Amino acid sequence: MVFEQKVLEHLRVIYDRDTAETLVDRIDELFSDYGFRVQEKQTNYPSWSEQDAILIAYGDVINQNGRANHKIRFLDNFLSRYLNDAVNSVHILPFFPSSSDEGFSVIDYKQVRDDLGEWSDVEHMAGKYRLMADLVINHTSRFSEWFENYQMRKEPGKDYFIEIDPSVNLSKVIRPRSSPLYTAVETSNGLRHVWTTFSDDQIDLDFSNPDVLLEFIDIFLFYLSKGISLIRLDAIAYLWKEIGTKSIHLEKTHHVVKLFRDIVDHIDIDAILITETNVPFEENVSYFGEGDEAHMIYQFSLPPLLLHALLTENSRYLTEWASELPEPPKGCTYFNFTASHDGIGVRPLEGLVPEDEFDYLMESTKERGGFVSYKTNSDGTQSPYELNITYFDAFSEPGQEETELQMKRYLNSQIIMLSLQGVPGIYFQNLVASKNYVAGVLKKGEKRSINRKKWSYEELTKRVEDESDPAHIVLNFYKKALNIRKKHPAFNPEAEQKVLDLGSELFAFTRTAVQQEEEILVISNMTAHDVRLPDADLSMFFESEERKEVTDLLTDKPQSVSPELMLDPFETLWLSR
Repeated sequence: MVFEQKVLEHLRVIYDRDTAETLVDRIDELFSDYGFRVQEKQTNYPSWSEQDAILIAYGDVINQNGRANHKIRFLDNFLSRYLNDAVNSVHILPFFPSSSDEGFSVIDYKQVRDDLGEWSDVEHMAGKYRLMADLVINHTSRFSEWFENYQMRKEPGKDYFIEIDPSVNLSKVIRPRSSPLYTAVETSNGLRHVWTTFSDDQIDLDFSNPDVLLEFIDIFLFYLSKGISLIRLDAIAYLWKEIGTKSIHLEKTHHVVKLFRDIVDHIDIDAILITETNVPFEENVSYFGEGDEAHMIYQFSLPPLLLHALLTENSRYLTEWASELPEPPKGCTYFNFTASHDGIGVRPLEGLVPEDEFDYLMESTKERGGFVSYKTNSDGTQSPYELNITYFDAFSEPGQEETELQMKRYLNSQIIMLSLQGVPGIYFQNLVASKNYVAGVLKKGEKRSINRKKWSYEELTKRVEDESDPAHIVLNFYKKALNIRKKHPAFNPEAEQKVLDLGSELFAFTRTAVQQEEEILVISNMTAHDVRLPDADLSMFFESEERKEVTDLLTDKPQSVSPELMLDPFETLWLSR
């Protein structure tokens, strides 16, 4: 069988030949347990289109007075009432019992957290939307059954974690935190030190033990059986560890991703694999493999580059980056976003902007009420890892309430994100123009809480129904843009993209759906003043030397693509022939 042969190839790289052959039989048993049928097909290209947009939200982002349970239903009700069908997919951030990190320290991978609801609530959402969930694969909570069994030397879990001798030199290890790389824990065999990439409550799992891999294949199939069709491999870059290496992006990690991709490619359902790798750009795109790893990768360089371009009113670095984006392999695409439950990662800026421009973003964030998080380097020094600020307030004027300038910058950033090649992802706080939630930072002592506000249903509905409130303005802007976008195949993730260099004041590119013969010119003024279209090569929008009449899809108004075309401050046009 083709599937078994491909799985064997990966497992022989990860383990040895005998172990690989045993694992194939055990994986077949898991398929049977969940009733999945293997199909002997070579590829499984996702059925995505211009209709696709993914909302990202915590299951408890909305609370209702006097109701402590089934909070996922409150999110469902809000989306049905205020977004209708503007988005067709929802990423519910980890909804499992957890001990810290807003769900990413998973205690039980197969249970829904009591206050969020039951699996029936998740399955109900999966019946209305394409649903995305996190496979938190690198680590688990120290309060999980596996880790408690490890401490007591019991199965399952006894050999699931990585013990480290503190005298071993681990200085080469690349990691995104400043906390210790290993944590001391008491076990029935005395004091031991275990690998902890992210925190002392997130204990890294040992994938050199094949039983650990089988556990996660089981969980992966369990999620698919519950109607979850997009699975996000959280922190996947750090999965495999080897002493004496950087322990990031190792070959065996890539083969684990390939293995999950083969499962998706040969299973009898439509599922999508997405990798979360908040690392420099060249490292990030490696998770496409040769079209045999992730279907989608996060466009981590986009949020800080867009922020930089609009604050400095200089699109040069954004244009250079976008023009060099590799075309995704067939059946793969980018996941575009400007904010998430984490901060704005700045490692993906490495090599894309000069150091002084990098420093400008740090100071700009602090001036606007945000924070900067740091990581520890191999030489013991610290460097910025992410900016902690809401994306809406990242465009504010320091010391001022909402201004017209802030709103123009912000809306421009969002329409550019929606326009780029790929599938757009919209974080809930972006949808409702959240301001910095400093009270959350003070309460939890966690900088990321600044962009993780929990809303009461009453407060939120009041804001989105008040026509003067930024939440109303932004949500309705999104609804309008998404509903227009859905009608145009040039915004299909498969449609071609060509970036144009029109100078540092403009950011422009074309999206082309060849078969449907549709071409859209996306052109953005990145400055606070009017900008006239330069004398550039836009011949594709001219039939002759005369002006070419087109329509701006966002306003449904006619425009002339010519050197006389004027763009308002921070305006974006979707020009269609």
